Amino acid sequence: MIRRAVAAVSADAADAADADADADAADAVHAATAAAAVAVAADAGEIVAIWNPVIRDTTITFTPDQKPVPEDAALIAGPDPVLVWDDGGMTPGFARYFQLRGGAGDRHTSEHTIPLVPVRRGRGGGRAAMTAQCDDAAAAGRHSLGVSAGNDAGVAFHSAVGLRTTDRLPEVGWKFGRWNDTVLMMKRLG
Repeated sequence: MIRRAVAAVSADAADAADADADADAADAVHAATAAAAVAVAADAGEIVAIWNPVIRDTTITFTPDQKPVPEDAALIAGPDPVLVWDDGGMTPGFARYFQLRGGAGDRHTSEHTIPLVPVRRGRGGGRAAMTAQCDDAAAAGRHSLGVSAGNDAGVAFHSAVGLRTTDRLPEVGWKFGRWNDTVLMMKRLG
């Protein structure tokens, strides 16, 4: 499958990695040097296979409704880019950003998501995807990129990649029989 490359994220750590590097360090270097590409309809099945366990099992999103492949294929064909990267024939994650609200005045601010398969979390893939996504969003004229994080790991990750907390909305998301807070975080791109 031929895809338009969006960004190759270089890792200075690749030059410094020695032969005795552990598996996590090697995975981080590999993930950080992967090239992101714009998803195509044929990627919808892999994206849904990553997204649905996140929807089903976590508070990363408050929606309880898993995504069918045709719905995801329609999102891929839509105006907002979905970025993927290849890791030896599998897609370990995807990154998507979309307009924060529907009004014309909000068109320069986007919300985003970067779900990864569990075995790739904490190994550099999210950072690489975030860099590619920020670069792509800035090139598309977006002024800022935000997230509404509903979990501590998401808040820690986004803080580490340069988003700052702008607000906390208590008890706004209902999932797993309880109210969940949302932390709003933003990063200026230009």
